[in-house]
Amino acid sequence: MSRRTIIAGNWKMNLRGQSSSELAKGIVAAVGENPSVDVVLCPPNVYLGAVAEATAGTPVSIGAQNVYAADDGAFTGEVNPSMLTDVGCRYVILGHSERRAIMGETDAQISEKLHAALAGNLVPIVCVGETLEDREAGNTEKVVETQLRGSLAGLDEVRAAGIVVAYEPVWAIGTGKTASPEQAEEVHAFIRKLLGELFTDDVAGQIRIQYGGSVKPGNAKELLGQPNIDGALVGGASLKTDDFAGIIAAG
Repeated sequence: MSRRTIIAGNWKMNLRGQSSSELAKGIVAAVGENPSVDVVLCPPNVYLGAVAEATAGTPVSIGAQNVYAADDGAFTGEVNPSMLTDVGCRYVILGHSERRAIMGETDAQISEKLHAALAGNLVPIVCVGETLEDREAGNTEKVVETQLRGSLAGLDEVRAAGIVVAYEPVWAIGTGKTASPEQAEEVHAFIRKLLGELFTDDVAGQIRIQYGGSVKPGNAKELLGQPNIDGALVGGASLKTDDFAGIIAAG
C-alpha cells in the first residue's frame, strides 16, 4: 500500500518570533508549490500564529507540540484542540519522549489527548520509543508495545487510519547516535504488525509511521527508503532551512 511520506519539524523550545517566521518562509521557499511529501512545522505555541501566517496558502502545514484534553475552563497554562485549530494547526505531537520523561506524562493521559485531538479535527502524531537502558536489556518491543497499546486505547479503526505514529528511540535523540536503517526498520515493522493486531492489516497499512532520532540530510534517504518508514519527526535539523530541506528532498 502506498503511503505518502510525512516530514515534520519539532522545533521544541527554540527560536524567537522573527527567527521562527524567517525559518518558516525559508522552508516554504525550499518546498515549492507541489512537494511530493507532506511537510509539517511544529513551533512553540507562542509562535504558532506567526508561523501560520508565514505558511498561509502554501502546502506546508503547522502543528502543535502538545495539547490539553479538555474544553474551555480553569486550566491555567494549557491550550485545547479548538484553540490550536483556531490559529491554523492541523497536527499535534502527543507523548514525545521528553514530555513522558520530564513532565511525567502517562499512556493514559496521552490516550485522553489523542481522543480530544481527533474530536477537535487535529491529526495526532503519537510518539513511542525506548531508552538505551530498555534497548540494552532487550525490552525494546515490550516498551513500544506497552506505550502504543496504552496511548491508542479506545481508538476505533476508522479514526486509527488517519493518525501518525512516530518511533523515536530515546537513546538517539539529540545524542548524535542514530539507529541504523536496519534497526529502525525492524521496530517500524514490529509497530506495523502490532497495529494490525490492534485494528486490521488494512488499517495498519494506511497508518504512517515516522522515524524520529537524529535524522539528518546525510542519513535521511537510507532511513526513508525502508519499507515501513513513512517519514521523519525531525528535531535539531529542522531548525536549519538547508538541513530540513535536505531531509524533505530525501523523501
